[in-house]
Amino acid sequence: MKVIKKIRSSLSFNIIGGIILLLIVFGIIVSGIGYFSFTNAFKKEYSTTTAHMADTATTLINGDHLDDYMAGREMEEYELTKEYLDSYCVRMRLSLIYLIKVDTSDYGRFISIFNAVDNTVDDSSYTPWELGFKRDTTNDEYRRKYKRLYDQESTSETLYRIKTTDGQHPHITTMVPVKNSAGDVVAILCVQRPARELDDARRPYLIIIAISTILLAILSGVSAAVYIRKHFVDPVEKVSDEASRFARENTKGEPLGKVSKFEVFSNLANSIDTMETDMVNYIDNLTAVTSEKERISSELSLAKTIQENSVPNIFPAFPEREEFDVYASMTPAKEVGGDFYNFFLVDEDHLAIVIGDVSGKGIPAALFMMVTNILISDRTHMGGTPAEILSYVNDNLYSHNRAEMFVTLWLGILEISTGKIIMANAGHEDAAVYHKNTNQFELFKTKHGFVAGALSGVKYQDFEIQLEKGDKVFLYTDGVPEATNAEEKMFTLGGMVDVLNHYKESAPQEILQGISVSVDAFVGDAPQFDDLTMLCLEWK
Repeated sequence: MKVIKKIRSSLSFNIIGGIILLLIVFGIIVSGIGYFSFTNAFKKEYSTTTAHMADTATTLINGDHLDDYMAGREMEEYELTKEYLDSYCVRMRLSLIYLIKVDTSDYGRFISIFNAVDNTVDDSSYTPWELGFKRDTTNDEYRRKYKRLYDQESTSETLYRIKTTDGQHPHITTMVPVKNSAGDVVAILCVQRPARELDDARRPYLIIIAISTILLAILSGVSAAVYIRKHFVDPVEKVSDEASRFARENTKGEPLGKVSKFEVFSNLANSIDTMETDMVNYIDNLTAVTSEKERISSELSLAKTIQENSVPNIFPAFPEREEFDVYASMTPAKEVGGDFYNFFLVDEDHLAIVIGDVSGKGIPAALFMMVTNILISDRTHMGGTPAEILSYVNDNLYSHNRAEMFVTLWLGILEISTGKIIMANAGHEDAAVYHKNTNQFELFKTKHGFVAGALSGVKYQDFEIQLEKGDKVFLYTDGVPEATNAEEKMFTLGGMVDVLNHYKESAPQEILQGISVSVDAFVGDAPQFDDLTMLCLEWK
């Protein structure tokens, strides 16, 4: 027992044994991969060939006369076509060729028009269907494929029945549409082909690959074991013994010298002498790095607080004003971000609303965002239309923009007494507007001006939105429609509008909360890559 225990604890035994076992497992995995790759390639080729056979068979059928056949007309042509299909079925070694007309109301039933059978191909016992034979569709999978063919969403559909439970032999069925001269799908032609060739082809392939791989793995393992023992295991054991002695005695031993022809083991032996010094230095450096990280974290937290306080964040924002309701939220992807929103009273009858998205992330974008926000606020209070204000902001940003950043902006000024909004757009997302008379949110699409801060002298265009009582305006940054889940699918503008219409009769705060919950549910555990900012205004 002691000998067995010693062998099991031996480094040489564990490394070499592990390598041999790993190579064997690798051989089995390679065999499995080869098996499945071969199967998939063969199935693909098999299905492609079968689809070609089905396409060829459709050329024998006159799609304009199918209803005539069922009504007992054109029977001479019908019988001739049936002979062609029977002959083609035998010549191509197919089990079945059948043409069916499917009930397109629910794709749950079909009527047989042609049915060619060759039971000799696979020792089958199929009974040919007569003209007009009616039957329910096999299952939902068939229904879906029938529908795709009738809707012309695909040119062929394939079903594999490799493991059957109804006594039939394994087979592949390929379906293709049959069209009339007008290009409409009027029926589906199905070709059933035995899958016996698949098993016959892959069985010897698997045996040869498996045996060859395992034998090569064992041979390679034995060769590697001898080499590893001499050049790796023995040097490592020498270094390990010296390291244990040093840890136990804390005294400098004799130099190990060149324990291996590989420099890495000699370097490892030399490293033992300097280990204690390096460890102390590491601890000192780690303490300094931790302190610096805490300082940076504290500064980022302060920057986040400053950014949050640079936009309105107390709601209700104007409790004394009953003519309108406004709510906004901002969720940066990092501690701080480049998105921002703002709303403020220009005078007693005018409310400015703005939303923007700065290029980039982090502190640089946050600083650019705060400068932009201040410029918009100051210039708006001086008077002028949104287009004039954006032109002013653009020129001022451009003149002090060595970092070559830019910002997209949507600026609107609401005339509170009338519900009229004059707005201009500097490369930002279109607003979504809810009108009570249409009872739905729709994107208010306008011509977009160029982004602000990138070029001087840019002119922008004003547009008008007329709100009625109960109408709403929803603004957002691209972080909403471009929110991405783990499958790299986006939330999209369509998804956003659908959620807006679900909450269309809610207050602005509830609408933003509904969007946020829907985006979070869609994204799941995927990381947030972009800032997410929203604003909603309701004119009462």
